Amino acid sequence: MSALLTRRLEFLARDGNRALLAQGLRGIEREALRVDAQGRLATTPHPRRLGAALTHPHLTTDFSEALLEIITPPEHDTAAMLARLDALHRFVRERLGDEMLWCHSMPCRLPQEEGIPIAWYGTSHEGMLKHVYRRGLALRYGKAMQCIAGLHYNFSVAEALWRRLKDEEGAPGSAMHHQSEMYISLIRNFRRYGWLLMYLFGASPALAQDFQGRRGFALETFSQDSLYLPYATSLRMSDMGYQNDAQSGLTPDYNNLDSYIGSLVEAMNQPYMSYEALGTKRNGEWIQLNTNRLQIENEYYSVIRPKRITWVGERPLQALARRGVQYIEVRCLDIDPFEPLGIGLQACRFLDAFLLFCALEESPPTELGECRENRENFALTVREGRRPGLLLQRDGARVSLRGWALEILQRVEEVCHLLDAQRDDGAHAEALAAQTEKVLDVEQTPSARVLAAMKEEGGSFFRFALRRSLAHAEHFAARPVSPAHAEAFERQVQDSLAELELAERAQSGAFDDFVSQFQAGASHQARIEAAESAFLPGMA
Repeated sequence: MSALLTRRLEFLARDGNRALLAQGLRGIEREALRVDAQGRLATTPHPRRLGAALTHPHLTTDFSEALLEIITPPEHDTAAMLARLDALHRFVRERLGDEMLWCHSMPCRLPQEEGIPIAWYGTSHEGMLKHVYRRGLALRYGKAMQCIAGLHYNFSVAEALWRRLKDEEGAPGSAMHHQSEMYISLIRNFRRYGWLLMYLFGASPALAQDFQGRRGFALETFSQDSLYLPYATSLRMSDMGYQNDAQSGLTPDYNNLDSYIGSLVEAMNQPYMSYEALGTKRNGEWIQLNTNRLQIENEYYSVIRPKRITWVGERPLQALARRGVQYIEVRCLDIDPFEPLGIGLQACRFLDAFLLFCALEESPPTELGECRENRENFALTVREGRRPGLLLQRDGARVSLRGWALEILQRVEEVCHLLDAQRDDGAHAEALAAQTEKVLDVEQTPSARVLAAMKEEGGSFFRFALRRSLAHAEHFAARPVSPAHAEAFERQVQDSLAELELAERAQSGAFDDFVSQFQAGASHQARIEAAESAFLPGMA
C-alpha cells in the first residue's frame, strides 16, 4: 500500500470525516432482452404499460425495442439501491405478460438482422435523434452485436469529502477542478486494475452457436449448439463485442479531463471513409447522424466514463467542460445469470471498496507504453483469465495474474476496513473475502460456474440461459410489488406518456435543421466550453 493511500485512509478515518463516506451515491443501469417463453427475441413494441421509453426516468430501451434498460435512482446505501432495482424488476414482471427478461449478457435466439427492431422513441425531434443514432449503430456494428447486454454501475463520492481532502493536501485550483482530477485519477487506476473485475465478475465465456458475432473471432465448440473459449471470462468485453475498426485507434489517455474531451471532440468531427461511403440518408431517410468516427460521444465504448448530469439541450461533453466530473460510470460488468437482478449485494459492496481504492491510491499519468499494457492485460483477462499460470504485464515485466490479483485485494482490504468502521459491521470485508476465494479457486468465478451449469444442461448455452430466465421470472412473479410501489410506478408510467405526448404536440421546425444544430454543438460548443473553462486551459 502506498504512503499516499495510507495518509488518505487515516485522514478519512477521523471522526469528523468518516461519516462523509456514507454520503456518496450509487446507481445501476441493468439491460435485459425481452423474450418469449421459448427464449426467442420479442419483436413486440416496448410495452405501453411500462410507459414511454423517451421520458420514463427508470424504464427505457437501449439499442433495440426489445432491449429493456432498468435504471435505479441514485441512492446513498447500496442495499437500498438493490431494493429499488428489485421493486422495478417486480413491476416489470407484472407488466410483461407472456414475455420475460433474458438472464444473460449474450443474446437469446435472434431473428435475422432485418427482424431485430431498432428502439423507437416517438416522432419528436429528440426521439427521432435517438432512433436515427441507433440506425447508425446498426450500420456500423450490426444489430445482433448491439443486442449484447450489460450492467452499468454509477459511483460518486460526496463532494464535501473531496473538498476536505483538497484542503488537507493543499491541492491547487478550484474545488470543481480538484474533484474532476480525483475522478480522472480514479479512471486511470481503474484502467490499470480493471482486468481484475473481469476475472472476478466476467460471466460470458460461451454463447449460442447461431449468434452472428464479429467476423474473424475464432471460438471453439462446446457442444452441438454452443461455442466458447476454454479460459474466457467475458466474451462480451472481448474483441467480438462492442468493437469496430473506427474505434480501434481511439484511446484517450485520461491524464486530465482536457485530453479526454479533446479526444472525443476530435473523433466526433473526423470523417471516416467507410461511413462516408454510406452517407447519412438513403432514399430520403436518415440512416446515421453523420459520417464521422463517432456519431455522438456515447458511441465511444469505454469500460469506464466520467459523467455529469446534463441540463436540457446540453451535450454530455459540454456538461463535463462546464461543471466538471460528478460521478463515474463503470460499463464493463456482465449480467450475472445466477443473480435475478443481474448483480448481488456482495459484488456491489466490493465494487464500492475497489472504486474508492482506485480514487485514493496513487495514480501517476499514463504514458503510451503503460496504456498499451493496460489494454493488453484487459484483453488477455477477458479471453484467457482462467488459464492456469496466466501472466500479465506490469511496468514491462511479466507477473502472474493470481499473484497480482491477491496483491490488489490486499490493498483494497484497508479500504474495506474503513467502510466497515463507518457502518459498524463487516459487510465489505466479507465481500472482499468472497472475491479472494475466487482468486484462490478459479472454479468459483462466474465464468467457470456458467460452463459447469451448461454441462448440467447437456452442454447447451441456450438451455442453461432459458432455464435461468424462467427461474428469475418466477422469482419476481412470486413477490408482487406493494400497493404503494404499484401506485407510484403507475404514476410514473402515466406521467411519461403525458410528457411524450406534450413533446410531440409542441414539436416545430424541420428535423434536418434540428440535426444540424445538434451537430454544431459537437463541432463548436464543446471546443468553446472547454477553452473557456477555468480548469481546462488551452483546449481551443
